[in-house]
Amino acid sequence: MIIVIDGPAGSGKSSTARSVANRLQIEYLDSGALYRTATLIYLEADRDKEEFFRLLENKKISFRYEAQNFKIEVDGRPVTNEIRTPRVGNTVSEVAAMPEVRAHVNKLMRNVVPNGVYIAEGRDLGTAVFPDADLKFYMSANLDERARRRYMEQKGNNPDLTLEEVKENIRRRDHKDSKRKADPLKKADDAIEIDTTNLTFEQQVDQICSKVKQLL
Repeated sequence: MIIVIDGPAGSGKSSTARSVANRLQIEYLDSGALYRTATLIYLEADRDKEEFFRLLENKKISFRYEAQNFKIEVDGRPVTNEIRTPRVGNTVSEVAAMPEVRAHVNKLMRNVVPNGVYIAEGRDLGTAVFPDADLKFYMSANLDERARRRYMEQKGNNPDLTLEEVKENIRRRDHKDSKRKADPLKKADDAIEIDTTNLTFEQQVDQICSKVKQLL
């Protein structure tokens, strides 16, 4: 069984999906982490696409949700921390836009969901990856609120960061995600939309948990 949450950057889908998984004791599937892993492989191939696609096809990417952490290994090497570096983060949009990468990540996710109850979050899960998902949500929030949240998350590790920088980064990410040729960001017709602009974190988690409990 698969429950999906789509939405733009900063809408709260990642933290919400994790909280729902923990509260309901179901599996969490982090699609963004998988794209970051592909990006790490791309950088290790020195951005050589031919070499990158060869490595992507031959390397074993394994992942699990354990102790409330989504852990990833490449050929047995833990990369959970490596994929969260700015170097990877600054390149992930470029890599995620490649149709070959999207197909590979989609295959990885589809291969695991028949064996449990999963909640996953991303940008095209309900439209491209799991169009027949058992339950779909689309989380949204206005740009100012999404920028504020992302700024609060990141400023501790980057004291020179400004709110305007974060806002501009999200604006560019929104444009890339919605305009890309391969599986652009959009709301599935049968998704339940949750505007989190004026909701507390607990309120948005409660709304989704309520719907999932009905399904289960």
